[in-house]
Amino acid sequence: MTATSNTNDETPPTSVANARSPAIRVRHPSKTPTMRRLESLLSLDDFEAVAAKHLPRPIFGYVAGAAETNWSHDDNRAAFGEFGFIPRVLVDVSKRSQQTSLFGRVYAAPFGIAPLGISALYAYRGDLVLARAAAAANIPMTLSGSSLIRLEEVAQAGQTAWFQAYLPDDAPRITALIERVARAGFATLVITVDVPVWANRENNVRAGFATPLRPTLRLAWDGITHPRWLLGTFLRTLLRHGMPHFENNYATRGAPILSASVAREFSDRGTLNWEHVALVRRLWTGQLVIKGILHRDDARIARDAGADGIIVSNHGGRQLDGAVSPLRVLPGIVAACSDIPVMMDSGVRRGTDVLKALALGAKFVFAGRPFAYAAAIGGEPGVSHAIGLLSDEVFRDMAMLGITDLDKLSLNQLVRLKGHSPE
Repeated sequence: MTATSNTNDETPPTSVANARSPAIRVRHPSKTPTMRRLESLLSLDDFEAVAAKHLPRPIFGYVAGAAETNWSHDDNRAAFGEFGFIPRVLVDVSKRSQQTSLFGRVYAAPFGIAPLGISALYAYRGDLVLARAAAAANIPMTLSGSSLIRLEEVAQAGQTAWFQAYLPDDAPRITALIERVARAGFATLVITVDVPVWANRENNVRAGFATPLRPTLRLAWDGITHPRWLLGTFLRTLLRHGMPHFENNYATRGAPILSASVAREFSDRGTLNWEHVALVRRLWTGQLVIKGILHRDDARIARDAGADGIIVSNHGGRQLDGAVSPLRVLPGIVAACSDIPVMMDSGVRRGTDVLKALALGAKFVFAGRPFAYAAAIGGEPGVSHAIGLLSDEVFRDMAMLGITDLDKLSLNQLVRLKGHSPE
């Protein structure tokens, strides 16, 4: 069994590969109502407020919510505020590039789209929307294992898509899942390792969201009072594709979103250990990434187990409340595993966030919620717009910093303002 690489992995599309291009630009019809709505959104943060009005409260609460007190969620943003830049001036920055090489492919920017569970519930065909927009922009999009569209469809729709798996807890089911992912043509497999049990997302419950999704009068009223979502996403999905199922948790189709078995399928992983990762490494011949690392010793173990890269992550604050922000431990993990790409997610909202993470040693950066909001309110054009905004910021901020190449970023461009010292 082999993991088949996509043909596009060798040469990025010329429309977005120009090293002198100021930003990623994917053109959509400019006079549509959707494009007119998007014109007023000037940063990734702007998408959240619009999505809060567009989505029913339970659905928005699922996307925005985190675990328990939101401490980790809030600290992810606070950590970026603890660093300031030290720019250089009078540097010729007219020929700068944000292109980034990762796993043998040159991407148009140093950021990608993190895994987004059940995205087809808040955006019509959400996984396909995200995959197409990412492929058009030549950045990676990571398909979540808790997605509602078959991974084979997403692999065909987006040639830059990675697949993220929540491993089953036994070898036969792991083997079957890995073989399925390989047959679909994914070149990069991400294993998320920070979900041994179901997290305490009490804020989801307060917002009216439950797993499995339960039809209630409150949910019905929220749907009726959000007609664009009800007609354009939920009812449209039911009419054209039937009740959504969890399609990619295992090698075979999973439970429908209303089934009581959903919670069992996603919460029973307490026996997973590094031997299961070793099994995946033996089976999988493509790039293997371990996501959810926060301790440098775990980073070393992942590397020694055969990981080609790691993603430093606290799951966007959605798992262990109180878990440290990835940015705080990033330098120590980079020092411990300097021979493989160390990536990060959680809390990324601005181009300056991307550049701070890169200066602290990250090879690549991922953002999740903002692209979920963009897909919900604007479909593929919305995601393209969000990608373009973040790319614009990175490109502009490189000039402000006085650098022409992202490889020139280092701790020399940063000063710690307060708080926790980098390890």
